[in-house]
Amino acid sequence: MPEMALTPAPAAVAGRALRAARRAAGIAAALLLTAGGPAPAAPPPAADPSQAAAASASASQPAAQQPGSTLDQQKLEQFKKAAEAAGAEVKSVMPTAPGSPADGTPDTRGLDQQIQGLKKDVVDLNKDLFILEEELLFPSNTQVAVFLSVDVGDFFALDAVQLKIDQKEVINYLYTPREVEALLKGGVQRLYIGNLKVGQHELVAFFSGKGPSERAYKRGASIRFEKGVGAKYLELKINDRQRKLQPEFEIKDWD
Repeated sequence: MPEMALTPAPAAVAGRALRAARRAAGIAAALLLTAGGPAPAAPPPAADPSQAAAASASASQPAAQQPGSTLDQQKLEQFKKAAEAAGAEVKSVMPTAPGSPADGTPDTRGLDQQIQGLKKDVVDLNKDLFILEEELLFPSNTQVAVFLSVDVGDFFALDAVQLKIDQKEVINYLYTPREVEALLKGGVQRLYIGNLKVGQHELVAFFSGKGPSERAYKRGASIRFEKGVGAKYLELKINDRQRKLQPEFEIKDWD
């Protein structure tokens, strides 16, 4: 029986989507920092230390005191030292963009790794969403799936397959040369998936293509099967009958 992937829980899919969204937000923030981000508002122009000191001294001293006194000079020197110390401290704690070298050249290696991780999360999320959607549309208690395989293919070149379930056409599939080549290399195609109620059913398949001597060839095969509570899997097989030098078509029921 073909192996079926386990269906992820909706909560797990939602959690993976949330993690992918958070990763995308982090990458956007890193890109903004790497690009320099919005220009910060320019701080108000700092007053000249000498003028500020002079204004402070003139406001605090009596009117008869002259600005060139020894006290004013000492205050001015203290103000200059405090301003220089404050400027050095601010410069030492200025933040830099994450992953950027000391010379300011942006380093995007870490950002590239985050982008690759985000791509992987998106691919995994898309796969889980596809499986979850399929499980919701085709629950296991009503699911029926039909697969197709080709063995050798010396006496028959496949062009199209038509399926009927309970005398109702469900699919008519035309094959491209690349698809036929993939089947001849051992590939198995899931030709049809649908829903059926529990009970007896009939599947009829018609195969069209080119038979021996490149002549148009059309054959059919049918099977009656019992649909139980679980999923049902059927396989259409095209084989070469070497003894009769013609193709053989059969339908196999995977119990």
